[in-house]
Amino acid sequence: MADPTFLPPADWLGRSDLAALVAALGPGNVRYVGGVVRDTLLGIAPKDVDMATVLLPQATLERLAAAGIRAVPTGLAHGTVTAVLEGGPVEITTLRRDVETDGRHATVAFSTEWREDAARRDFTINALYADPVTGEVFDWFGGLDDLNARRVRFIGDAETRIREDYLRILRYFRFQARFGSIPADAQAEAAVQALSAGLKGLSRERIAGELLNLLGLPAPSATLARMAELGVLAQVLPEADPAPLGSLEAAERREGVPPDPLRRLAAILPADPAAVDQIGARLRLSSAQRKRLAAAARRSGAETEADARALAYRLGLDEARDRLLLAGRTLAPVTDWDVPRFPLKGGDVVARGVGAGPQVAATLRKVEDGWVAAGFDDAAIPALLDAALSA
Repeated sequence: MADPTFLPPADWLGRSDLAALVAALGPGNVRYVGGVVRDTLLGIAPKDVDMATVLLPQATLERLAAAGIRAVPTGLAHGTVTAVLEGGPVEITTLRRDVETDGRHATVAFSTEWREDAARRDFTINALYADPVTGEVFDWFGGLDDLNARRVRFIGDAETRIREDYLRILRYFRFQARFGSIPADAQAEAAVQALSAGLKGLSRERIAGELLNLLGLPAPSATLARMAELGVLAQVLPEADPAPLGSLEAAERREGVPPDPLRRLAAILPADPAAVDQIGARLRLSSAQRKRLAAAARRSGAETEADARALAYRLGLDEARDRLLLAGRTLAPVTDWDVPRFPLKGGDVVARGVGAGPQVAATLRKVEDGWVAAGFDDAAIPALLDAALSA
């Protein structure tokens, strides 16, 4: 038998609120599970702490209440209770097994077997559990070896796991982009390619969420290209061309800009505002997200550093950054730059003898255009106004 593996030292393991939570539930009744275990083994600070428990949801609620820990019944039907702790919320889910799946949702029954709960998870690297007291890691499906090899592998038969929930196809590529190596697991790639048509039965919101999560990773361009090669990308985003994404990634790195999933989505979509708006509506994106995509889609590809501040003034800083990065330009002109306010008011124009009405607005626009072209020089406004009025 191989020697046991233990979690390495990590800041989150010293949280006193987690120790109190474990004590309230009973140390033998709970284990850390999933991403928190995987990321800690990789030396990555986890975003969330999740726990699995043999306790039924009602018993979890009762024990937390007795310990004075606030609890929210966030998903009782699926066994999930959220403990609200000082260091951040913790989801505690009763062990489960799948009773029925339809490719989109699962009907579950509660279980008391750790291995049974692990068997219903998607990838081996996500089916790792850890004792909250000793830190010992429990692995039934070779997840530790796969983690060391940077291999994303489905638990059991890949096609069977995908048919349980077709969203696992997109999750596979997200985890491949984050943790995987090349070449990828052959069985996994064959399965996602063969079953990719099943993605059409999923809600657009679930698809959009996974796509944006994937695009928000540091370097997803190679993964997007592979999705296109396997015919998967066409099932969820037939208009997409992953080719420009690599250049955008390079521009972001050069400028020290963090990944932005909406900007990356704009990069792989056509520069056609009407088409992009339809895609945004199809993906159930918010109106603000669709507006930003449309602004990026109006790019000419010829934006220059000289355009930077004018773009920021006309569109907003985020939209200007998008356009400049998509064109491979530097952000230096708008870095640490506060967008100025146009100082001329309608009353200033009326005071020069222009009657209230459309001519005031037209004069303001003309002066504003000259002011922007002059580099936002307020001293140029009197001459610009004189010229507009004389014209």
